[in-house]
Amino acid sequence: MNLQSNDFEIFGIAPAFAVDRAALDERWKALQREAHPDRHASADAQTQRQAMQWSVRINEAYQRLKDPLKRAAYLCELHGVAIEAENNTAMPAAFLMQQMAWREALEEAGSAAAAEDLADEVAAARRAMLAQLQVTADERHDFAALAGQVRALMFVERFAHDVEARLDQLGQ
Repeated sequence: MNLQSNDFEIFGIAPAFAVDRAALDERWKALQREAHPDRHASADAQTQRQAMQWSVRINEAYQRLKDPLKRAAYLCELHGVAIEAENNTAMPAAFLMQQMAWREALEEAGSAAAAEDLADEVAAARRAMLAQLQVTADERHDFAALAGQVRALMFVERFAHDVEARLDQLGQ
């Protein structure tokens, strides 16, 4: 294992969308205990620098692997498929219509209860999308389709943040 290893290799797990979060967390703690710079405080400068690099690399990998959206995007990257979220915003018409309906509902949400109902609906859609990501990545191994699903989920994640902001606004 070296700094150039992919995130899955660093954590000693198979590259897949489905991960055992508890096992991932435990492995992260073990890797951090081993590589933490404080553990190498009395070592020479090169060893300290390497420990710092490893600690940073382990944390980067952990952040990517623990987040389902980042993990899916990373799987696409590993399979040579760019997400291109900035350049490719094309979405199916039904998805765009859903986004428009949600935006209208958010604008019209005059109460915290209405905004909470919308938040619940968006959360349910997010859970369904995450389940579909797993099927596409782990069963179908269709990383081009996965990239499109990641882009769609990015829209939903941004909207969920907007709903949370609206809830905060209505709660004041």
